[in-house]
Amino acid sequence: MSYDRTCAEILSGLEVRPIIRHERLMWDNLIRRHHYLGLHSLVGESIRYIAHCDGKWLALIGWSAAALKCSVRDKWIGWPPLLQWRHLAMVANNARFLILPDVGVPNMASRILSLNIKRLSDDWEETYNHPIWLVETFVDPRYFKGTCYKAAGWIPLGYTKGFAKSSNHYTQHDNPKIIFVRPIHRQAVNKLSTPDINIKPRKEIKPMNLSEKSAHELIQRILLIPDPRMARGLRHRKASVLAISICAILSGATSFTEIAEWAAGCSQNMLRRLFCRFDTDTKRYQHPSEPTIRRFMQAVDAEAVDNALYGWLQSLSGKQTAIAIDGKTLKGARQENNRQVHLLSAFLHQKGMVVAQRQVLSKTNEITTVRPLLESVDIKGCVVTMDALHTQKDTAGYLAIK
Repeated sequence: MSYDRTCAEILSGLEVRPIIRHERLMWDNLIRRHHYLGLHSLVGESIRYIAHCDGKWLALIGWSAAALKCSVRDKWIGWPPLLQWRHLAMVANNARFLILPDVGVPNMASRILSLNIKRLSDDWEETYNHPIWLVETFVDPRYFKGTCYKAAGWIPLGYTKGFAKSSNHYTQHDNPKIIFVRPIHRQAVNKLSTPDINIKPRKEIKPMNLSEKSAHELIQRILLIPDPRMARGLRHRKASVLAISICAILSGATSFTEIAEWAAGCSQNMLRRLFCRFDTDTKRYQHPSEPTIRRFMQAVDAEAVDNALYGWLQSLSGKQTAIAIDGKTLKGARQENNRQVHLLSAFLHQKGMVVAQRQVLSKTNEITTVRPLLESVDIKGCVVTMDALHTQKDTAGYLAIK
């Protein structure tokens, strides 16, 4: 990859951000092709990042759940097994770090790590509703010395015992790795090893009373949405995964973990209504797990989901007298041209529920997006409020006719 900029300019112009949905396939393919470990999946909670300059990809960084057991790390933290299981979620593992093969900029790797660390905890809390206090990585000394980690302030703790986890078993491979850690929070070790840890409690996620009729209508709409998965080996129906996710989000869930917890709390009757799989051995309806929900929701066409739900959400709240139109720019979300994503939404005054939304394209504005936004919304007899920006004759005429 050729650049018109000098190395110093590239380093000063570096940006690190999470990937956008459509970049997932390219990210995975590059890791499989160029990283010496390849890629099967990132374990547990995970976030994929890219480092770029002027939109050109320079490096890929993948974070996943921390290793379940690492004696060197656990001894350094000083936590007993009980606290380890409770607090392990506050540790993230740098599972993949790849500088693309045609990129050669001195000191770039440590710079990327530093930029990524600065935002990692905030991104994790936004995605999974809890922070990260410590990060770890394993370096194979047969190939690397961990120089970039040392330059970025990571601490080498020693070597692993040379075991690898496969399913529920550990096998010895006699290739011990160097374990590096870096505290993100100043009191990381103290927090991880203290029983009375002050973690912000999760908000209450309420159950949802969904009638047979509403559930049936939801399932019929979902069946029109394309399934992004390959047909082979599917255990849970597209309709059940999406229906559970939608209902959980309407109940207050804001992460994949909370969606899975909401599903686990559903009654058998509710799982039946949401089209879940019936296990003939246990004689019970089975809900999808958190990894299944996460993989599906990251791959499904969001616009197709929005289109399918128009009208159904409004029907849940009964007759409404006021609908508000408002636009918001999404934090941390960007389009292919690196412009931030801007959404125009219609929501119910009384319920605060979004019943329709459209992305405002980069070559247009909110004014021209109002009409397609409201096409599927029943505004008959409603007062429609919006910003002064929308005081347009064409918009007023459309509302009067509709």
